[in-house]
Amino acid sequence: MVRAIAAMLVGLMILASVTLPAGAAAVKATVNGTTITDIQVAQRLKLFQLEGRSGSKAALDELINEALMLQEAKRMGIAISDAQVSDAMLNVARNIKVSSDKLVQILNQNGVNVDTLRDRLRAALAWNQVTQQAIMPRVQLSDLELEKKAEAKLDQSNSFDYILKEVIFVMPGGKGSASARTADANRYRKSFQGCDNAVKLSLSYTDAAVVDVGRRHATQMPEAIAKELAGLNVGGITKPRVVETGVSMLAVCSKAVAGDTTFIKGNLRQQAGNEALKTETEAYLKGLRGKAKIVYE
Repeated sequence: MVRAIAAMLVGLMILASVTLPAGAAAVKATVNGTTITDIQVAQRLKLFQLEGRSGSKAALDELINEALMLQEAKRMGIAISDAQVSDAMLNVARNIKVSSDKLVQILNQNGVNVDTLRDRLRAALAWNQVTQQAIMPRVQLSDLELEKKAEAKLDQSNSFDYILKEVIFVMPGGKGSASARTADANRYRKSFQGCDNAVKLSLSYTDAAVVDVGRRHATQMPEAIAKELAGLNVGGITKPRVVETGVSMLAVCSKAVAGDTTFIKGNLRQQAGNEALKTETEAYLKGLRGKAKIVYE
């Protein structure tokens, strides 16, 4: 459970301050006049422990970055409401499959004040908006370069366009014997004579269904399935695979050569865009740090 929270928190953060009574804490640093206290650092360290991380310097560094994020968001007129932070807290809880109250309980049990997490989420939400407004427009991708990379990824196994049917031997509610259903699927496969008779053949079996998958390009499918389909002729059917709902096979109703790079290019665009955005985001934050007045006490 603790590790699950850690993964969720790291995912939410692309890289704030708790108000304390006067005299209750020692100042560790100021960032353009915003104070960061030793209590905040200690609390961030406890949050780090949930993530399997450590280091007072790293905790202070993170708090400095978050102060800069919030200051930049304020400069741009971006404000994050308490309701938005509460929604983000709820999303954390949902992603680790606990209630909001249980999440707070887990934090408290590990010595983490809930405001410590709320402060981090507020900074992350603000920085996401800064990223969308100020950083994403800087990211430029070359369509020609992406097309060349996509074409280089085309090979014999992913150069086909198919019309497919899925034959599935259902295990209702995920219950039942996968080995028994696989045996049924293999018997079906031996008798299979093409898509036209797929439904009729399925009627000989209990809890078997035929679903029209429709047109799919090989690049839309997992590599292992694409390779198996490439070796089949029209009227062929893949080996049984256990899936969430039962045991599945894909039948080839139509097959044609089609060197379509649309889906490869889309995946490459997302990957390249993420990498470029990460680089730009790091540079933007580094620039903020370079211009900031940061005083360590």
